[in-house]
Amino acid sequence: MAASSVAALSLLLVLPLNSTLFLQSPCLSDNFYGHYKLADSTVGIFKVSTPECIEDSQTRFSVSQATTLVNPPIGSSLLWLEQEAVDDALLQTEPFTPSSFYDSVLGLESTGANGQSVLHLGDNEQRILFSSEQAILVAMRPQAALEVDTILPRFWRSTLLPESPSTYRVVSDDAVEPVRRVLETLRFNPDIASVVNNISLPQIRQDIRFLTGEDGESGILSRHSFTTGALTAAAWIKKNIEESGANCRLELFLEGFAPNVICRYSATKETNDTIIISGHYDSRGSFGSARAPGGDDDGSGTTGILSIARTIGRKKILFHKNVELVTFAGEEQGLLGSRAYARELRAQNASVILMIQADMTAYRRAQEPLQLGLPERIGTPEVTQLIANVSALYSPELRVGYSGACCSDHQSFWEQGFPASQVFERAGPIVDPMYHNSGDLSDREGFDFNQLYAIAKVQFASVLHTAGFEFAAED
Repeated sequence: MAASSVAALSLLLVLPLNSTLFLQSPCLSDNFYGHYKLADSTVGIFKVSTPECIEDSQTRFSVSQATTLVNPPIGSSLLWLEQEAVDDALLQTEPFTPSSFYDSVLGLESTGANGQSVLHLGDNEQRILFSSEQAILVAMRPQAALEVDTILPRFWRSTLLPESPSTYRVVSDDAVEPVRRVLETLRFNPDIASVVNNISLPQIRQDIRFLTGEDGESGILSRHSFTTGALTAAAWIKKNIEESGANCRLELFLEGFAPNVICRYSATKETNDTIIISGHYDSRGSFGSARAPGGDDDGSGTTGILSIARTIGRKKILFHKNVELVTFAGEEQGLLGSRAYARELRAQNASVILMIQADMTAYRRAQEPLQLGLPERIGTPEVTQLIANVSALYSPELRVGYSGACCSDHQSFWEQGFPASQVFERAGPIVDPMYHNSGDLSDREGFDFNQLYAIAKVQFASVLHTAGFEFAAED
């Protein structure tokens, strides 16, 4: 299995998000390891390897702003662990401390049911480089780092730092200009309303039961990125989206992981511009359980993408710009599938003018209205505004607001300078009691198909307004 090894680092800096200062310093902008959540703030991690760069960083950031970390063990992988934005009442049901995590990693040996995964961390060499109540940076042996999500408390998430640093980027004015033009001219379009209202709610119910294994026929026990269930899901997603007229491929990004499913509808006009909408089809279950149905996280976003594809085929839609429907794997291990694809597109100098990720769109707490949550921090403001405005036109039943729940696969594209944002189920923190739990099924209290449907309409309408479209002539 490919390792994300970190070698020959001098120092690591954990710095509060400040794009202006990051871009002004080549020492930082050329040695970027990503954005990470720290409590209610966002930080960047950078490598500094020369005395000049160390001095430059000290000049730009005060001691109180910067956290300086020592060189991790050679050959290890770096893993950022963070507490998610979860409702306080839910968080108190499973308290967690860094020391308890450290002890569990040292002593754990677990074998997954049906031979789907094997985890042995008893001989793990590791080192905690940074620790707070809500975040940890740890150096681990590469194999353990890839599997640590299976032992994390469910309200914590892990992100594997890249094998090598990249260039720090922001979404430029030129990159966001196409979205601004759509915002300026956005009006209700009855043809778009007719298309998005054609999404089939019964089909959504059927699709999600296949992905969770609730239908009793798919045989899917788990869609964890290392399982055969994930491979079954990937092949099934590819087949169904291909039937709508897209060209699809399964793209591997790390040895041992299920692939990304990348489907493309080529433009009818001459253009390099591409719009991407996505979800992640991998899942995470309860500690010690082989079952990971992932109904809400993120069967909801994935079936939303499938419902859009089926409607494209049924309505015989042709796009004026290229449109990609993507379902990622490796999200639960730290956005690994989307990171690989976003980097690939950046290396190609691709023109991605809009990216919208759907992650967890179906859970609704009792007595709360249907909602649409938008990212507070990580994302392009113009894209977020476009989503909000489109929602008012085509799904006015949704109460729109901001959520601190962060971050899904849109972050990978945003970090590469592509305009990107996310749609989520709630204007506020996570409240789903089955979050990262083996009980995350669709047949349960709070799983709201109407909310999933309404949010899928918003994602689809955003594509239709941005890409432009026509209906194919009848045979």
